Amino acid sequence: MIEPIGNQYIEARPVYSANAFGEEYKKKQRHHKTIRDHLRAYCSCSAQKVKRIARSLFPVASWLPAYRLKEWLLSLAFALLVNVPPSYGLYAAFFPVIIYFFLGTSRHISVGPFPVLSMMVGAVVSRIVPDESPTLNSNSSMSNNTLSADEQKVMVAAAVTILSGIIQLIMGALQFGFVVIYLSDSLISGFTTAAAVHVLVSQLKFMLQLPVPAHADPFSFFKVLISIFSQIQNTNIADLVTSLIILLVVFVVKEINQRYKAKLPVPIPIELIMTVIAAGVSYGFNFKERFNVAVVGEMPRGFQLPITPDAQTFQDTIGDCFGIAIVGFAVAYSVASVYSLKYDYPIDGNQELIALGLANILTGSFKGFAGSTALSRSGVQESTGGKTQIAGLLSAIIVLIVILAIGFLLEPLQKSVLAALALGNLKGMLMQFTEIGRLWRKDKYDCVIWIMTFIFAVVLGLGLGLAASVAFQLLTIVFRTQFPKCSSLAMIGRSNIYKNKKDYFDIYEPEGVKIFRCPTPIYFANINFFKQKLTDAVRYLPDVPQSVRPIHLELLELCSISVRIFRTLVTQQCVFQVGFSPLRVLRKRNKALKKIRKLQKKGLLQVTPKGFICTVDSFKDSDDELDNNQIEELDQPINTTDLPFQIDWNADLPLNIEVPRVSMHSLILDFSAVSFLDVSSMRGLKTMLQEFIRIKVDVYIVGTDDDFIEKLKRCEFFDEEVKDSIFFLTIHDAVLHILIKKDYSTSKFNSSQEKEKNTNFTINTNGGLRNRECQVRFFNRFIFIQTSQQKSKE
Repeated sequence: MIEPIGNQYIEARPVYSANAFGEEYKKKQRHHKTIRDHLRAYCSCSAQKVKRIARSLFPVASWLPAYRLKEWLLSLAFALLVNVPPSYGLYAAFFPVIIYFFLGTSRHISVGPFPVLSMMVGAVVSRIVPDESPTLNSNSSMSNNTLSADEQKVMVAAAVTILSGIIQLIMGALQFGFVVIYLSDSLISGFTTAAAVHVLVSQLKFMLQLPVPAHADPFSFFKVLISIFSQIQNTNIADLVTSLIILLVVFVVKEINQRYKAKLPVPIPIELIMTVIAAGVSYGFNFKERFNVAVVGEMPRGFQLPITPDAQTFQDTIGDCFGIAIVGFAVAYSVASVYSLKYDYPIDGNQELIALGLANILTGSFKGFAGSTALSRSGVQESTGGKTQIAGLLSAIIVLIVILAIGFLLEPLQKSVLAALALGNLKGMLMQFTEIGRLWRKDKYDCVIWIMTFIFAVVLGLGLGLAASVAFQLLTIVFRTQFPKCSSLAMIGRSNIYKNKKDYFDIYEPEGVKIFRCPTPIYFANINFFKQKLTDAVRYLPDVPQSVRPIHLELLELCSISVRIFRTLVTQQCVFQVGFSPLRVLRKRNKALKKIRKLQKKGLLQVTPKGFICTVDSFKDSDDELDNNQIEELDQPINTTDLPFQIDWNADLPLNIEVPRVSMHSLILDFSAVSFLDVSSMRGLKTMLQEFIRIKVDVYIVGTDDDFIEKLKRCEFFDEEVKDSIFFLTIHDAVLHILIKKDYSTSKFNSSQEKEKNTNFTINTNGGLRNRECQVRFFNRFIFIQTSQQKSKE
């Protein structure tokens, strides 16, 4: 029962071990579903399930109509990143929108070409169809002289897109939408920033009109830069000036759109305006002939016939396609999650995979290239009032008009203009460099992940960079759990609250009790680290004053402590200075026991009420002789049943036999944050517990859930030494149990503790102790009830 009293509370309940709690409160017998049960539920059919599946497959049924005018001309610019003619970018802006309209679950993202995906597809195209050798692998069905280099590139890009879509579709059907959880926000931010830098460098050759060969291998970023700067003197001035003007205007207008977005009914469509103006100026002044600029060229009307993808290309690019599929899904899902949280509607990762997969399959079949979504384009769709994917459908209609009717008007458009438009929309991703400072202040691990992801993606390329980044991110997780911040706890403020004793001034540690907390799962990789931290935590520490007292008393006790420390270091050979090892203590005691047995058998040792009396001054046996015995004997529990007396290991032993003195009698392990143990760590933990128990240190484990204990039972963790009675519900339950067991009525308290009369809660012990005549003693602001028979019941 808990009764509130102002800002305090009074609690009256028994001290619970895990076994005692289980006896008083019986658990329900629950049926845990098996794999067969899950399969039966998955394969069952009902009207409600059919309706739910239909609505999940076609989320368009729940959308409300809205209108917006979407910017579509950037698709032409992204086609340059794929190393295919710009006209094919229109196909990538049309087909995905149609498919996603019916199957997608997000209402706000803008589906279509995305610079990161375009760069990744372009890298594959450059590897399969290099500029200097425009013929495919001899095993390819497309390897003939009837296809030009551009046509071969288009076929490779289409095949890569189809295979990426197939991979996404299979992952969605197999419910693999959870893979996105392995791509953290820091990783995605660093990766997209690196991709933006790749895009920036790749577009320089179009802005400067330089013949830079494509590179798809690691360190290609630096090779492209070297190639550009080695030819910088051949820059086409007309393309450079046009690009700079376009960039300047786009940046200024976008800044105006951002600053006055609350006053503007719709953002100024600067990309559309600049494209129309640039195409008109290029046509009117005949830039192609007068300045030898590169233009978009022929824009065929209508759609291309569907193609059959090349099987050999599938085989050569399957590894790259996995990366493209995962990155495309991860980016789309991340952007969709932002808007789903903002507007409070659900999204389904598995359905997103299906929608993106089918969209890419259809797009690739009509010679388009892989797409996803973009932060900037989705932001435009949301900021202009778009509420559903009807906005995207309207934009697809505009693209359709261009493909079928007015595409020829874009033929005189300079490629440098498209490159400048692509760079103008990378501002958001390039501004992610500011994330470094913010992440460093919030979480240094995330900051390191961002930086290393950026470096990997820039140096190794986008494909290998993504794989290396994911591996590094997982390595940081292993590092965090392998080297956890373990701590020693103490009672705070004379209450039942236990915190890291290094963080507080007003602390209390019961004499001979050590409380140790591990904040992470224990497994094979960190069991040795856990053992080392536990050894360091239970090192010998002399009693220190627990409250503020007059300065002269503090100085006297400080001198006393110093003397004791010095005596311990000298007589105990610094055993506790480097850490308290229970195994070393056990071996020392077993060695000493062997010597005592030999003295006793030879009649050289007598026991009196005041201690041992030895009739010799020395003994010939040495530690070296004892070490020659089997080491397993020294690790066994100490057995003194054959001796006519008991040995106090903390007292002086005969012949100055040196055995480390152990002032600790109880160890509490706080496992409230330990979610699991594997088999390897289970063996290591049991060994540690046995070592403590064999030197008469009681070990208690607190804070574990029932499943944790059940797993230990299934793995036969418990035996005659390590029993299941060591588990307690809370740290305070274990502390009170220890106080009762060790009879703390004779404990020494300082004056401030004895005068403390203000109690926070009342503790009543369980069973017969509660019903018998008892003596009440104040202990750290809770009432501790004792009886004369408390030693008889534990």
